[in-house]
Amino acid sequence: MRKIKEVIVVEGRYDKNTLAQVVDATVVTLGGFAVFNDKEKVAFLRRLAAERGLIVLTDSDGAGFVIRNYLKGALPKEQVKQAYIPDIHGKEKRKRAPGKEGKLGVEGMKPEVILEALRRAGATFLDETAEPAAEKTPITKADLMEWGLAGGADSSQRRQALLRRLDLPEHLTANGMLEALNLLTDREKLAELLQDQ
Repeated sequence: MRKIKEVIVVEGRYDKNTLAQVVDATVVTLGGFAVFNDKEKVAFLRRLAAERGLIVLTDSDGAGFVIRNYLKGALPKEQVKQAYIPDIHGKEKRKRAPGKEGKLGVEGMKPEVILEALRRAGATFLDETAEPAAEKTPITKADLMEWGLAGGADSSQRRQALLRRLDLPEHLTANGMLEALNLLTDREKLAELLQDQ
């Protein structure tokens, strides 16, 4: 069981139950779309973000991204990290049928997938010694345009191919992808990866 400093925010109680088996962390549930009308919950999340930092971990379906985008606008960006689970098609054990998009949510992810998503988001694992972060050149919107990932006729398809290759959700916008890429890699490594395509 890995101990994490930040508070992890998930959509519902089944997600929380899954995380409780993987990490030793404070996990707060949003109650799905109910968070849109819950000013007290949002105020609570702001306070937690200021004190400990937050990691948002929603499902990779459209609904998960609606919730994630709402939180991006409601919480201070510098205090919130975004963890993304990959698009994996399937059905959770407790459900009779798969969700609308046929993807597994947080509750259906294997422990190693959840840990990798948290690590890629920059979670602070309190049970390991941190290595100093190397200085890296950030990836910019101009880079995305230069590499054909934005502003071109087939940019959308190229972005989707890259998202699949990096095990990132298909619903990421160009801006969301840029944020995720800067968490996961650096400009030089991404340029090499794109040349291999």
